[in-house]
Amino acid sequence: MKKILQTSIAILALTFIFSACSTPQNANSGTTSSNVSRGKFVGTWTLTNVAYDGLVQGAVQNVFDQASPEAFVGSTWKFTNSGNGTYTLTNGTSQTIFWSVFNGGTTGTQFQFKKLYEGDKAKNVQEGYRLDIGVINNTNMTLRSPVAIGNSNGYIIYSFAKAQ
Repeated sequence: MKKILQTSIAILALTFIFSACSTPQNANSGTTSSNVSRGKFVGTWTLTNVAYDGLVQGAVQNVFDQASPEAFVGSTWKFTNSGNGTYTLTNGTSQTIFWSVFNGGTTGTQFQFKKLYEGDKAKNVQEGYRLDIGVINNTNMTLRSPVAIGNSNGYIIYSFAKAQ
């Protein structure tokens, strides 16, 4: 009887430990910024819209040290699972990037990327960009770029549709 009790307690303890260490499951189809996997980004995306929250349109003249936010509408972004990627503007300008998901941002999980030029290695590039992840699912993605305005932030909101 004593052995059965000890075995039962051991099994219950192991069950408790395994259930406490398991990853929580999320039943909704869209992923919010607190539980984004790298695989959600893989594929080809088209930037379909740029909107502003707390900013006046035209207040930001240049994003990603490249062009105006509106110049990115219609651009194509390709992300591989290895972190390599490119974006191509509608005028044909193409940029190689290295991207990843940053867990630990003060506003939640963030999408981050570095621009790479010929001969660059991602590990040697110190400058890059971080955008807050709004929603990402199999067909749509929203990224928000904070812009400091006095003591608060406004946001440029980038909406993407998955092409492949």
